[in-house]
Amino acid sequence: MFDIKPADAAPIWRQIEEGMRRLITVGALTPGAPVPSVRDLARDLRVNPATVSRAYQRLTDAGVLSVKRGDGTYVADEPAKLKKSERHELLRDAATRYASAAISAGVELDEAAAELEAAWQRLGREHRRRA
Repeated sequence: MFDIKPADAAPIWRQIEEGMRRLITVGALTPGAPVPSVRDLARDLRVNPATVSRAYQRLTDAGVLSVKRGDGTYVADEPAKLKKSERHELLRDAATRYASAAISAGVELDEAAAELEAAWQRLGREHRRRA
């Protein structure tokens, strides 16, 4: 599924939210597909169920997930995309965390940019394989 990094500056609920959005974007979770229950995902990620619940509620409020009472939580039939301002905020936050990690590791900008590009290429290949 995806990993949670407790040392990451991003709150765990945000890491879960981003992880679920990523799985949907790359096609690992398709529209109408069931998502793990709050308890199951909390157990798998070894986090508090309330944390997973918060992420799921935010995704539901954003139109990414839909809840069918008594049946479970599913990817929405047409998952909502992030608004431009939300995309920019998400990218700024992630870029700040990445830059901080690179600086802390003593990495120069060109090496950090090369790692980012390699990750982009790798994720793109994974997406194309699943499509």
